[in-house]
Amino acid sequence: MRNSIVNVCVAFFNAGVNVITRIILIILSASVYQSFVIAEVLMNNYILWYPPCLSKANVKLQSLLYNFVNVYFAIAARKTVMMPWLLRRFLRFLVSLLALIVIPITWIVNKRRNGSCPPPTNPLLFKSATSLSKMIRNRQLKSEQLVMAYIERCREVNHFLNAIVEPRYELALRDARLVDKMLEAYTGSTETLAANYPLLGLPITVKESIAVEGMSNDAGTVYDYRNPAKKDAEIVKLLKAAGAIPIAVTNTPQLCMNWETYNNVSGLTLNPYNLKCTTGGSSGGEVALISSAASIIGVGSDIAGSLRLPPMFTGIFGHKPTPRYLSIEGHMPDCLDPTFEEYFALGPITRYAEDLPLVLKVLKQVNSPEIPFDKPIEFKKIKFYYMEGEGSDVTDKIGPEIKKAMDKARSYIKHTYNIEVEELKIKDIEHMWEISLRVLFKIDHVRNIYTDPERREFWISTWPEVVKKLLGFSRHNFTCVAYGPAKKFFDALPTECYKKLVALFERIKNDFQESLSDNAVLFYPTFPGPAHVHYRIFYKFLNFGYLTIFNALGLPVTACPLGFSENGMPVGMQIVANKHNDHLTIAVAQEFEKAFGGWVPPNTSIETVQKYKNLDNHQI
Repeated sequence: MRNSIVNVCVAFFNAGVNVITRIILIILSASVYQSFVIAEVLMNNYILWYPPCLSKANVKLQSLLYNFVNVYFAIAARKTVMMPWLLRRFLRFLVSLLALIVIPITWIVNKRRNGSCPPPTNPLLFKSATSLSKMIRNRQLKSEQLVMAYIERCREVNHFLNAIVEPRYELALRDARLVDKMLEAYTGSTETLAANYPLLGLPITVKESIAVEGMSNDAGTVYDYRNPAKKDAEIVKLLKAAGAIPIAVTNTPQLCMNWETYNNVSGLTLNPYNLKCTTGGSSGGEVALISSAASIIGVGSDIAGSLRLPPMFTGIFGHKPTPRYLSIEGHMPDCLDPTFEEYFALGPITRYAEDLPLVLKVLKQVNSPEIPFDKPIEFKKIKFYYMEGEGSDVTDKIGPEIKKAMDKARSYIKHTYNIEVEELKIKDIEHMWEISLRVLFKIDHVRNIYTDPERREFWISTWPEVVKKLLGFSRHNFTCVAYGPAKKFFDALPTECYKKLVALFERIKNDFQESLSDNAVLFYPTFPGPAHVHYRIFYKFLNFGYLTIFNALGLPVTACPLGFSENGMPVGMQIVANKHNDHLTIAVAQEFEKAFGGWVPPNTSIETVQKYKNLDNHQI
């Protein structure tokens, strides 16, 4: 009896020590993180000069910090794995504390960023890509006229938005004139033209991380010399082959590693609906141009929501396709790990939902399964589900604006098709926050600032760059610097714990596949609220769980706008389906576009959009 009591006491003591140790480690981690964030925000808005003596002291400080950090990571990696719900909530609390410092700093930094970009006035800018391509093929519109209209709009709004990394205006106009000359000499049918050149003469923009020959492809990284892309990425080749004309490459955070679009080369991209607010990331430059009517269609990339969060923040459509449906060749950063394509995707961003199938059919890989985009959808035969999050206790719950938008979508389905949108319940879904994080960090050999340029599979030393960043000497952004320690942390976690997560993950994945089958869609929040003020993502970043869940599950998702908040910022949600059912999510997005108006440019009413969109071709 005495031994039993002693054993129980020892067990309670060990459990208590374990919890206290975890709490201390989380506090230390949060403190370091908060220090980096404060330095990052200040460094991106003020020029800081350091006395020479600080540089000398840096050498001694490095050696001390290397030893401490390595020991700390070895302990922390084993003590914080598989956190119970109480510690997960504690982690969220500590990160949220950063708001007390970041909110006043960001208020000061963004104080002078007032207003929004001017509204478009050229009627051409209100037409969909599908309509414009028909007008060009029918010789109702010259490509040069259209390209010039978008170049003029780019010049008008980029002063406000800072979305363009490098323009391609003169070459684009030359390409447009060649299209017009070809059409003058063409004697075949417009049907043949549509089949061979579905995007003939249309101006497009491309995220800078996707290679366009001769254009910047550094993905926001500071280099000592310019190194433009030597050749087009595979999807850019397909776009050009279909007749599209790139007019610019657009801004992205360094190496696409942030949900906020800024870097030390091109600076910060602003939201056209409120210059104080973020466009999200990493496709922030693309969405800023497209939503302000300075681009009609574009392409971006997504491994943690970059084809969904930026479109939601700017009121347009984005689509993360089924894995491997599109080629990812030619993207920076790339990866040597063959599993990378299961989680990472390139995809289209558009103002009009009808343009998504148009672009996806052009970009499809040769060996990808056929997706029936042209097949009529019978909505009464579709099952509709919704979820308001994964209930992990780490992510914030959705706010009233997002809840109202999702309720509006559910109500529309109910009253239009007499179909109840049921809540989807997946067992153990609360673990998907941790699972998606672990799965994505398990990907090896993603090109990053620590990649050895001579041997891609190896890294250079991590900690010198971390110390340089803390002291303000690094030319890299915080998220890129933090990737190295974070990757080392997750690599140090016990393998047996990861195996348990994978087994749980497989069960969750199977439950999703069975629930969605081939005739169901899921409504899911994109983010807890509309676009926030610049840099405030640093205390909201734990909400990535709303996005990465579908990268981990490998499901196609369409970002769909659903109107505006009371403050005039766009709101929307994700529409999810099973693999190779991209046509379902897009069909539902098209339905909601008709019901709720879809894209509305800044400082413009829905009525104005409809008026311009419905103008006869001879009136333009």
